[in-house]
Amino acid sequence: MVKLFLASCFYLILSGSLSVFASDLESFVAFESAHVTPIALSLDKRRLYAVNTPDNRLEVFAVKKHGLKHLHSISVGMEPVSVAVRNRNEVWVVNHLSDSVSIVRFDKRDKPYVKQTLLVGDEPRDIVFAGHNRSRAFITTAHRGQNVPYDPQLKTAGIGRADVWVFDTNNIGNGLTGDPLTIIQLFGDTPRALAVNKDGSKVFAAIFHSGNQTTTIQPDLPNGGLDKPSPQHTVNGEAAAATSLIVKFDGADWMGPGNSLTGEPPKVWSDRVRFSLPDKDVLVIDANAEIPREVASYSHVGTTLFNMVVHPLDDTLYVSNTEALNHKRFEGDSTPTSKSVKGNFIENRITVIKEGQVEPRNLNKHITSYDQPVGTLWEKRRSVSIPTDMVISDDGKYLYLAAFGSNKISRFKTKKLNEDSFKPRRRQQLKVSGGGPSGLALDSARNKLYVMTRFDNGISVIDTKRFKEVKHYTLYNPEPANIIQGRKFLYNANITSSRGDVSCASCHIFGDMDHLAWDLGNPNGATVANPNPYVPLFDLFPEFTKPFFNPMKGPMTTQSLRGLKGNGPMHWRGDRTGASRDANETIEEQAFEDFNVAFPGLLGRKGPLNDRQMQKFTDFALQLTYPPSPIRRLDNSLTPSQSNGRTVFMNELSTGPGLAACNDCHTVDEAAGDFGTSGGMAVEGFGLDENFKTPHMRNLYQKVGMFGSTGNPNDGYPHTGDQVRGFGYMPDGSIDTVSEFLTLDFNQFGFSSESNKQDVVDFTLSMTGEMAPIVGQQVTLNAKNYHDTEVHARIDLMIERAGVITPRPECDLVVKAFINGKTIGAIMLASGQFVLDRYDAPEFSDDAIRSLISHNKNNTITYTCAPPGSGIRMGIDRNEDGILDGDETRFKG
Repeated sequence: MVKLFLASCFYLILSGSLSVFASDLESFVAFESAHVTPIALSLDKRRLYAVNTPDNRLEVFAVKKHGLKHLHSISVGMEPVSVAVRNRNEVWVVNHLSDSVSIVRFDKRDKPYVKQTLLVGDEPRDIVFAGHNRSRAFITTAHRGQNVPYDPQLKTAGIGRADVWVFDTNNIGNGLTGDPLTIIQLFGDTPRALAVNKDGSKVFAAIFHSGNQTTTIQPDLPNGGLDKPSPQHTVNGEAAAATSLIVKFDGADWMGPGNSLTGEPPKVWSDRVRFSLPDKDVLVIDANAEIPREVASYSHVGTTLFNMVVHPLDDTLYVSNTEALNHKRFEGDSTPTSKSVKGNFIENRITVIKEGQVEPRNLNKHITSYDQPVGTLWEKRRSVSIPTDMVISDDGKYLYLAAFGSNKISRFKTKKLNEDSFKPRRRQQLKVSGGGPSGLALDSARNKLYVMTRFDNGISVIDTKRFKEVKHYTLYNPEPANIIQGRKFLYNANITSSRGDVSCASCHIFGDMDHLAWDLGNPNGATVANPNPYVPLFDLFPEFTKPFFNPMKGPMTTQSLRGLKGNGPMHWRGDRTGASRDANETIEEQAFEDFNVAFPGLLGRKGPLNDRQMQKFTDFALQLTYPPSPIRRLDNSLTPSQSNGRTVFMNELSTGPGLAACNDCHTVDEAAGDFGTSGGMAVEGFGLDENFKTPHMRNLYQKVGMFGSTGNPNDGYPHTGDQVRGFGYMPDGSIDTVSEFLTLDFNQFGFSSESNKQDVVDFTLSMTGEMAPIVGQQVTLNAKNYHDTEVHARIDLMIERAGVITPRPECDLVVKAFINGKTIGAIMLASGQFVLDRYDAPEFSDDAIRSLISHNKNNTITYTCAPPGSGIRMGIDRNEDGILDGDETRFKG
């Protein structure tokens, strides 16, 4: 039967009966969602729960004396990143891409199933239980998304962009989003980790992109500049461009760096900054209050906050983080007149918060040779990079840290960590097989530490008494080999730097952005030719185009590694041109390989990666994909303002003005894979000295949160108060909003009305990408919500979008059902019928599926919109060997 069924599935694919075209679509889409709390022990320590992120499952193991025994594999939402145990019968899983939480129930016969799915805000990351009797669930999400009960106010100043959803676990509610007790809005830019104090009365929420009180101030336009580069950097007598400047708040003033080339000292620029950055990093929530609320906050904890843990005896809080040194500048080798940040642009830290005091601890304080071009093997062997998850022993004596970018577990005595008297020692660091340790679960009584390893999708078992790895297991992983093999070159600091403390992921965090700007010009660099084509509009103005790239490029915001494929030259300026590509290479492949110079020039590696290594890194990076837009409606339609904005964007000659429409430079053609750029160069305003590649627009919504561009407060622009971000739009991040960008005179935009301009803003903020908004969304139908019309309407919408195949498929609709104690998987055909994985019937109607709820009160059905091409893999419950879901051969030890 199994062979017959698989044969019929492949026949359906080949005959085009399914709603996807397998020949054109990949079965795996790489979103690279980051683990937060991916592994947890049951309350009695007899079971281990681990998220299988690439396979969209929760794996359950029995903890045995000599290892782990795989028990169950439960399909949850897409890209699960955290798991938390509520009690012996219930586990909650946070699904980053599905914007959901799966509540997994174990029945009396120990058969697990998804009891309920809660839809929450955008990209949830972590969950904890706190409050009286730990009866409240706290979940971090971004302040946006299609399932939120509020307007995210993307164009309004002073709005916190971080949410914590709170549920009463005894009264969750039955609707799509349940009945949250409250949604706490925090003044930060995206939350990540949560922690709870020992009595459950306080919840600590960490802001992921918390920043470090830096921002960019613009050059005086049109012909002046705040910071004049050295006149030696010329081509044919033309000086380098005047650039903007990164300034940092020191508690009293906004300070800019001195100019070591001219001997100028640091300068105060406070009169040029029109807002404040309060830098609320960790916020404290009263979990016992009738309605939980924020009651305190801590600042100066770090720039990027990863995880937190609370000391079990005295409530000391430990926060793993990195601190960016982006207020310093220049890459390349330092000289007597020019210092650089080569190999020294990030500090890896644990910040100790005790009795109100915030005290960062540099984890790599053994490194003292940053003035040397490369580091030593002695330094590398003691370094840690990308500190993520932490656990503390029951007696409070030891803290264990997962160093994601070093493939290590570091052990600290908490007393020495508190005192900052620890010394990085090799005997207190343990390399784990698999690579990329991302989560920890500690059983102090049995001297066992369980480590999630993201690089190979595995679990290591550590004997803490001997501090030795004794077992390693790998989970089933559907990722293609080139993703698995290439991932380490993004993260592994041992491979990519000479001191073992930095990697590409130090700034391109989990393949995305750090939301900062960096001035990585090279005073000792050479100009290079610019072979890139310009947008045809600028053929009219050849005198403004530039035939070269100057090495003194000024501040530029970190760009995401997502969505690089098909977008032409790379970097803001397009100076990774890909012009030297071979006949069998795409321009993007060679453009990414052109970044190889950054390993010795910025990361401090002795030399570049070899060709084989760089090819693996390229193959990995070019598969990273943007998540679905959280702003566009789930049916992919536009609001009236977005729709008019699209019309204006496409047709109104607003650029010049009167010469071109927005679309003439920022090409939008979703069917062709153009989401705001055709890859050509543009003249960024005729008063600017530098030209840039036209950027895409898929991530504009991520940059919301800075209002009030820098400038003199006496020029008619008032101080705008507290903001959550220090960087906005344009390559240097100096423009606060899309609206302000479209207003600036030097860009010479002119719209027929202010309302048309604002509609263009609304359209660009809702820009979609490779994935339609419906991808990842899910609904669980059960006996309690069976008569909820909103629930059925959402399922109807998912069926509708799964049937949309023009201009491109929107999703594959898969079903995971728990029916009469058995797990069933299915996928929807183009006809609207479903094919099941364990029944002889080749087709089954949706009405028939929904009616199964009435047969048994414990029956549940979860619908999920999978990426186009992934439905067979996700819905039919089979691995590459055709093994049925739940078979122990999925788990290899």
